[in-house]
Amino acid sequence: MKEITYVQAIAEALAEELERDEKVFCIGEDIQTGTFGATAGLVKKFGPDRIMDTPISETAIAGAAVGSAMTGYRPVADFMFADFMYIAFDEILCKAAKWRFMHEGTQQIPVVFMAAMGGYLGLGAEHSQSPVSYYMHTPGIKVVVPSTPYDAKGLMKSAIRDNNAVVYLYHKALLGSTGEIPEEEYLVPLGQADIKREGKDVTLVATGMQVQFALNIAEQMKDKVSIEIIDPRSLEPLDIDTIVKSVEKTGRAVVVDEDTSRCGAACEISMQIVEKAFDYLDAPVQRVAAKNYPIPPGAMEKFVLPQPQDIIDAVEAVMG
Repeated sequence: MKEITYVQAIAEALAEELERDEKVFCIGEDIQTGTFGATAGLVKKFGPDRIMDTPISETAIAGAAVGSAMTGYRPVADFMFADFMYIAFDEILCKAAKWRFMHEGTQQIPVVFMAAMGGYLGLGAEHSQSPVSYYMHTPGIKVVVPSTPYDAKGLMKSAIRDNNAVVYLYHKALLGSTGEIPEEEYLVPLGQADIKREGKDVTLVATGMQVQFALNIAEQMKDKVSIEIIDPRSLEPLDIDTIVKSVEKTGRAVVVDEDTSRCGAACEISMQIVEKAFDYLDAPVQRVAAKNYPIPPGAMEKFVLPQPQDIIDAVEAVMG
């Protein structure tokens, strides 16, 4: 095992896949420089034909990626900020998500749409969103949200090798976080949740940055309550079976996600728990998510984004 940062894990996954398969290439804004570090240095090894800087045109980036995927390439389209992907929604949600089905399986769309999401850095409403629910809601799109270096690398490699369109959203506030990964090659399958911490009193389902909040809270509250933490890792496909199995054991559930509470990932997961594990629940499911309000810049964002105390309050609520 070796210790590595979250962003280094992403860069290492990209480098290994570029080395393994000449059909893999990266395209996006400032990726030769690597704004967040995920693609930094790759152009020196693989050249500008495979690490392709583009003009500021998200629709062109997505369209070029989808078109090249249909001709046998495996592009990774980097949009820098997840907020910028909205501009390319027609290519992502209507073309990449649907064309494999519209062409009766004769076309494959092995494309990864990659971007940094999330708040807690004071960057304001247009640079701090976690728009996972748009993709989770859209049939034909797979959605990946890694919370650790181990998952960041393994999920990226699996996403690149998948024959469907995958949205890979990594969290800006986790870039410098560290963790251990194997020296040898490994993959993390899409659709396989991970039990980050075992417990017996409460099931806490968390995504992305919220997983780190949850782990800290579970340690902080360990003398009062035993919290089991489930990280879905991919939201589509969603491993609801692992979540339900945990709820059957604990009898209580808290679901935490950084997207908005209304129509967000936490809402969907909570409802699936109610549908599939209602008879095992000893308390109503608690949902913790961002308020339905634009994320303010600076210190004011704490009034919109979910905070650790919100998670603590939810755990205490289900415990009665």
